[in-house]
Amino acid sequence: MRELTFEPDYQEGVYLADQKIRLDALSRCVRDYMSLNPETLTAQSSLLDAALLLRRISLRHIPVLENDSLVGIITDRDVARCAPSMLIPVSQEEYNKVFEDTPLSRIMTKNPIATTPDTPLTDAVVLFHENRIGCLPVVENGQLVGIITTTDLIRILYDLIVNPSAAQP
Repeated sequence: MRELTFEPDYQEGVYLADQKIRLDALSRCVRDYMSLNPETLTAQSSLLDAALLLRRISLRHIPVLENDSLVGIITDRDVARCAPSMLIPVSQEEYNKVFEDTPLSRIMTKNPIATTPDTPLTDAVVLFHENRIGCLPVVENGQLVGIITTTDLIRILYDLIVNPSAAQP
């Protein structure tokens, strides 16, 4: 029977450099990967406003502000969940009325989990995983300054696995 052994394909120095790049990336903060100044709506905005913004800019999450403070989050899933079912016979007017007359305050996730720009990425990943969420609004001094999403986390993973030189500070 043949014994299987692991032989690295590259020299030890290269391996150590590669590990340093990964450690540098893991020591990064939310600010290094968040999207700045995200599109927002207010709690009085309508479901229609949210649906149009989500489609126009290809978003999945919109922070909801009131007096410049984060009060909620609305997602593409929230919009889909609240839309009248096409299986139930409703007129076009009734369908549109639901979108026009439903304020986001009725359907948004209130007081969403948020983070700060200086939060380590490892802590942010734990928040995503433990709370099964798709985004974290980023708040600094009571003001929304950005958002980090699962798409950003995939970019981090890409930088670590596929393009480690991009993960360097």
